[in-house]
Amino acid sequence: MVNYICDLPTKEERNKYAQVVIDMMGVLNPHLRDVADFKHKLWDHLQIISDFKIDVDSPYPTATPELVKHEPELLTYPQHNIKYKHYGFTVEKMINKAISITDEEKRQKMALSIANFMKMAYTTWNKDAVADEFIIQDLSELSSKVLQLPEGTVLTKLDFKSAPPGNRVKGNSPAQTTNNNSGHSNNNHSRSSNNNNSNNRRPSGTNSFQKRSNSGGGSSNNNNRRPYQNNNNSNSSSNSNSGYKRG
Repeated sequence: MVNYICDLPTKEERNKYAQVVIDMMGVLNPHLRDVADFKHKLWDHLQIISDFKIDVDSPYPTATPELVKHEPELLTYPQHNIKYKHYGFTVEKMINKAISITDEEKRQKMALSIANFMKMAYTTWNKDAVADEFIIQDLSELSSKVLQLPEGTVLTKLDFKSAPPGNRVKGNSPAQTTNNNSGHSNNNHSRSSNNNNSNNRRPSGTNSFQKRSNSGGGSSNNNNRRPYQNNNNSNSSSNSNSGYKRG
């Protein structure tokens, strides 16, 4: 389609069909609508597809091969001759800065801080423990024996590792502990009250039996009641005895 537009004789026709192609390119690539100046990008793509040969009136500056196909500048990688790579080049710069300090007291404090940093850097790349005398010796060597720490200097291991995001501190705060304790006490109180209520409740059968016994005037003890069959037997025996007497 772009090649067809390039072969059209009049510029009016080329502009008309170029606008149709631009609209179709926007439909085929809807993600470009979220890009700033996406219309400008589509007109640049139209020029690139035509190999910069299409002659149309663009609402934006016409793209050229020099602007589109320019080669990026190469970034130079810093090259430093680091004597001890596990300490890094920053340590050497810090040592040079400490050497330039004229005040002896400040220079000794700076040397102690550098030695602590060197110990941290050493243990970062080497998991084995390192003696403080070894770090002090390396400091003296890197400073050409200008930074000298006294014997028996104890270095501290500095740890700059930050906690990963999302980790929560273990343990409850006092407010949470109070809320938890109050919640447990409320649960225990509710359980004890439920137990008391369950103990005070009586079965429904016992209540109905007592009501029946009270209304009938009889005894409330089941053992004192006679079976219904015995009453029938007694009646039948009395009837038979009465009949025998009559006979």
